Amino acid sequence: MAIKHYKPTTPGRRGMTVTDYSVLSKVEPERSLLEPMKKHSGRNNTGRITVRHQGGGNRTKYRVIDFKRNKLDVPATVKTLEYDPNRSAFIALIEYEDGVKSYIIAPDGLKVGDVVVSGATADIKAGNCLPFANIPVGTIIHNIELYPGKGAQLVRSAGNMAQLMAKENGYALVRLPSGEMRNVPINCKAVIGQVSNLDHENVNLGKAGRKRHMGVRPGSRGSVMNPCDHPHGGGEGRAPIGRSTPVTPWGKPALGLKTRKTKNRSDKFIVKRANQK
Repeated sequence: MAIKHYKPTTPGRRGMTVTDYSVLSKVEPERSLLEPMKKHSGRNNTGRITVRHQGGGNRTKYRVIDFKRNKLDVPATVKTLEYDPNRSAFIALIEYEDGVKSYIIAPDGLKVGDVVVSGATADIKAGNCLPFANIPVGTIIHNIELYPGKGAQLVRSAGNMAQLMAKENGYALVRLPSGEMRNVPINCKAVIGQVSNLDHENVNLGKAGRKRHMGVRPGSRGSVMNPCDHPHGGGEGRAPIGRSTPVTPWGKPALGLKTRKTKNRSDKFIVKRANQK
């Protein structure tokens, strides 16, 4: 996937880049697979802001993605490759032989007209979904299930991929994009290939307005606030934060503190942490 550059006709254009969407199908999304999305601007059910810096943005509709791939051994033809405003990866509209349509995360290299299958006997090619028991060791995969039948939860964003490292004792050992090595039940499913839109991480937004279109509002640094607004605030001129570590506006340690629970039930499945040597 290519990156599109612009001539610096305005300050906002200087350095701005966008993904080249010329490979996508120029069609309207499948209406039967659209659902309305209401904006909450970071507020919970009591109306209080629980996620800061949210609000505005372009109006979008949710594309219902099939993360379970439960239609087994039925070939499906790729009809379109489309942009999805709700995720960084591209999506593909597939139509099964019986006429049922669904959206899937498009793997890199998938083209209109390709045939994809979900099932234990499917070929090892991009877009096909198989249980770990039927995937060869060393295969590049994405859309990984953690619990059989729950649907894909891991490795779903643009350019990501995992690798199947081993299979033993009813578990598959998977190396995740973070470097973490994790055991997954061998009857869970995964999709072959790497997630599409590999150049997503190289896009330069170029101006603040593009971030506002995404529904993200500005955030101020704590060091420029008053001490009544943030623990980093106050002082004459530009002052250090005055603490041994950075903290949140509510005084909790931030920027590097591990927040994962120390006694998670799923800890027993982690063979090697991402930050281990």
